[in-house]
Amino acid sequence: MTKPLTIGDLAAATGTKINTIRFYEEIGVMPEPARTGSGRRTYGRRELLRLTFIRHGRALGFSIDELRSLLRVSDHPDCDCAEAAAIARRHLQAVEEQILSLQRVRSELESLATSCEGGKAADCRVIEAIADLGLVSAAGPAEHAGPH
Repeated sequence: MTKPLTIGDLAAATGTKINTIRFYEEIGVMPEPARTGSGRRTYGRRELLRLTFIRHGRALGFSIDELRSLLRVSDHPDCDCAEAAAIARRHLQAVEEQILSLQRVRSELESLATSCEGGKAADCRVIEAIADLGLVSAAGPAEHAGPH
């Protein structure tokens, strides 16, 4: 049997802050840890693997709710993994939409960055365009055609 990990050991092994581990326990994505007689949290290999899974999932951009669903599938290794595949496909679609949105932002920023020829801030096309975008963005990004 391997020596139990303290919360500090678990944090160091996974690159996770101690407060984050406690948060994951509070919201139920990490199980309540075993406790020593003095009340200190202890963890084993199972918790290490689970936290590693959560960290990798978060690095891929999965939400806590998506991870809850993926963990439910993971906790039942004999069940069909179609739900996990569906979650991954939905997440991929969301990432692709974010990429498209960021490409539009990059295009606008390229236009802004090259529109300024110097001079006084009162006449700055960059400041003016950002101020105009701010007014339009309050109504929602879909309603902004933007200068091209």
